[in-house]
Amino acid sequence: MLMNLGGPSTLDGVEDFLTRLFSDPDLIPIPFQKYVAPIIAKRRTPKIKEQYAKIGGGSPILSWTQKQGSALEKLMDEISPLTAPHKTYIAFRYAPPLTEDTIIQMKKDGVKRAIAFTQYPQYSCSTTGSSLNELWRKSEIVDPEGSIQWSIIDRWPTHPGLIEAFTKHIEKSLLTYPKEVRDKVILLFSAHSLPMVVVNRGDPYTSEVAATVHAVMERLNFLNPYRLVWQSQVGPQPWQGPQTRDAILGFGEKGENNILLIPIAFTSDHIETLFELDLEYAHEAEKAGITGLKRVESLNDDPIFINSMANIVKDHLEKAKSGGFFSNQYLLRCPKCKKDSCQKSRDFFASF
Repeated sequence: MLMNLGGPSTLDGVEDFLTRLFSDPDLIPIPFQKYVAPIIAKRRTPKIKEQYAKIGGGSPILSWTQKQGSALEKLMDEISPLTAPHKTYIAFRYAPPLTEDTIIQMKKDGVKRAIAFTQYPQYSCSTTGSSLNELWRKSEIVDPEGSIQWSIIDRWPTHPGLIEAFTKHIEKSLLTYPKEVRDKVILLFSAHSLPMVVVNRGDPYTSEVAATVHAVMERLNFLNPYRLVWQSQVGPQPWQGPQTRDAILGFGEKGENNILLIPIAFTSDHIETLFELDLEYAHEAEKAGITGLKRVESLNDDPIFINSMANIVKDHLEKAKSGGFFSNQYLLRCPKCKKDSCQKSRDFFASF
């Protein structure tokens, strides 16, 4: 089961997508969330529809995930014939195919053994945690007898294959700059931000994203200056910073012209890469006179990335033989977490 946030495939699905997103307390904690979320979603729908219209009329994340899944199935059958045949399913948190529907389909197909494989390389309670909580909740409803045995791949921020894929994409993009400035190009690693209330609770996301960045820079021999910045802030509450937009414009004010954006926490193209980075920030940079802003191509269905996914799954299956059904970090909750759902979902996955 490939788990991700998801996105509306058509403009008609935008409001439902936003309603589910703003209704999730794991992602965006809002007072009186049940009542406020639909209002916020309705108010933001026209603006977000315009953004999706500018990137082709919907999110491509389902299409990319389907391509990744198909390639993963074929490769897994080749490198792990003893566990073949393999089949991938998709479970998005806020857009179809939703977790509940995917579990129902898996039961219809007679699935007895499954891996919940997060497509967020770096763990956050707001992303992977939310998806796993949802998987536990929906399993209790549609699979109360526990017919599917689960294990989980809950994080992989420094997997060698992931680091290699990012490194190759960065090296390819750096070659598009003139040789005399290539080593001076600022590498601006951009990840989705988190509300500071989540960060201060002890969420591991910030450190895991930083670990990915450090591993990539190590592979690049630290030849270029770099920074880690954060994008996609929503609402008035404090979020993790510095914000990507502010960093781009700030460097521009200091005379820096050549900046390479690297979406380090996203593995597939979606609105945060295609609109926010490629259109919104690029337009603001152009207005500010920054002419050397570029973005590294997303991993999508790059064979190096698909190969890393397959190796992650194969290694997981080997560890699961001796009881390694999740990472050593998974059972450790955030030091200031007070949510019963986080403990109950961990109890659920630890029961297999």
